[in-house]
Amino acid sequence: MLGQYAHELTISTQGRAFYEITNKVNDHVNIAGYQTGLVTLHVLHTSASLLIQENADPSVQTDFESIFSRLAPDGDPVYAHNYEGDDDMAAHIRTALTNVNISIPISKGSIVLGTWQGIYLWEHRTHPHNRHVHLHILGQ
Repeated sequence: MLGQYAHELTISTQGRAFYEITNKVNDHVNIAGYQTGLVTLHVLHTSASLLIQENADPSVQTDFESIFSRLAPDGDPVYAHNYEGDDDMAAHIRTALTNVNISIPISKGSIVLGTWQGIYLWEHRTHPHNRHVHLHILGQ
């Protein structure tokens, strides 16, 4: 029988960085108890995003930051929106270029990820925040 499970994760960040949430997501898949299904994650903010990315080599995260600092630099004078500081509009652009929601299959009671894949919340602001990620599972 098809069922549903929902939970809101709170991720405390310490500023701009990648925060791996793979284990937290899998913990809730275990709590829900479904053997097959789909977990959907949705970040409830416009200045943070969700990614499935390599979790073996930290230079991947460094390279992402290097590229995105070129694409959406903090304090660019072209930005009109800077109410919360130099990183404000840059954070919104970074979010628009990435994802605010992702879906991951569940098989044999676990999320299905490749060998080097992890689920990350990417904080785009330079200061600490408490980020909220809605987790929803459909499964059986």
